[in-house]
Amino acid sequence: MGGFDFQGRTVLVVGGSSGIGNGIAQQFRAHGAEVHVWGTRVSADAYRAEDGSDLDGLRYQQVDVGDREAIVACQPPFQRLDVLVLSQGTVVYRRGEFEQPGWDRVIGVNLDSVMACAVKFKPLLSEARGSLIVISSISGSRANLGNPAYAASKAGAISLTKSLAAAWAGDQIRVNGIAPGLVDTKLTKVTTENPKRRDAALATIPMARMGTPEDMAGAALFLASPYAAYVCGQTLTVDGGLTLS
Repeated sequence: MGGFDFQGRTVLVVGGSSGIGNGIAQQFRAHGAEVHVWGTRVSADAYRAEDGSDLDGLRYQQVDVGDREAIVACQPPFQRLDVLVLSQGTVVYRRGEFEQPGWDRVIGVNLDSVMACAVKFKPLLSEARGSLIVISSISGSRANLGNPAYAASKAGAISLTKSLAAAWAGDQIRVNGIAPGLVDTKLTKVTTENPKRRDAALATIPMARMGTPEDMAGAALFLASPYAAYVCGQTLTVDGGLTLS
């Protein structure tokens, strides 16, 4: 496995119970890491494969990052942390983000909790000379007609990645990010399960396919590996070419 050998490393994937986070968590596990995941449901048994969840071999803990007090109060079952992946995310459809409750919920999960989790684990990451990876979105660099809070939160996450990278490089923490394009997860079912919307979306992607959680996992493994030892403050776009035009 070379530089992708994570034997003896501890990884936490916030939002690792399903979707992109789950794909990333399972790839770190496949490459030897001890992988912990945070999710909102009471136990790992509450997740289903059809929701994009595979918690086999992962160490699950219930933490709703939409609740800042829950983040602060959480006592993680590890004393070393080499890689922290912040993959939490939510969206409110039907123009719900134009109303205050929807806006607050999305900003709270997608941006506020990213900072809260990063600060919570900074001491462990510094001690391990570790890596922090923030999952944002290409929506952070373009208009999103129906989801202003989602777009704003992801733009904020991209900017936060740069700021934390500059602030914490001296603490031996490398901070980088990934901006996925259209990935087939439960959050994108409004597009992927509507044939007209799906076909229209695919027509804009030069590689003519949606991304997968495994595609994002490859980028995460790279950013956490020695191969990316001099990569700092970058958000890697992984979108099949969608943003090329």
